[in-house]
Amino acid sequence: MKKISVLFVCLGNICRSPAAEAIFINLLEKRGLKDGFIVDSAGTGSWHIGKKADSRMRIAAERRDINILSRARQITSNDFEDFNYIIAMDDSNFRNIKDLKNRTSSTDFASIKKIQNFRSVFNNQEVPDPYFGGDEGFDNVLDILEDSVSGFLDSIS
Repeated sequence: MKKISVLFVCLGNICRSPAAEAIFINLLEKRGLKDGFIVDSAGTGSWHIGKKADSRMRIAAERRDINILSRARQITSNDFEDFNYIIAMDDSNFRNIKDLKNRTSSTDFASIKKIQNFRSVFNNQEVPDPYFGGDEGFDNVLDILEDSVSGFLDSIS
């Protein structure tokens, strides 16, 4: 059976998308679905490549028993052929992903979506970037992502 592949994308790949990736993996484990998926995250920007997720996000996630283990990378043209779903955290990154796809890839394999299209509890149209805010912003992002990532998984499983 072919695995379903999912790539979560934000700006720098150190806050929102690695958190979404870890939440998704956590949900897959709880539902006994992990073997059927390939999950990763990336950023549209390149300045954090190789770095761990922001320590404030890792600490906030650990309080929820969610471990963020990924290292930042930048989205590439190959991702449009390697992933079934590419999931953007906000409108700006959604546009950047679409622009990159239009410039570099002729495939229509990847379905590019906004994570907040799968929300059920929170009214946010985008997942806010907590990077320049206080610690409470990281908990808020995790709340929003737990809702929308769960809705996304429900929609494909």
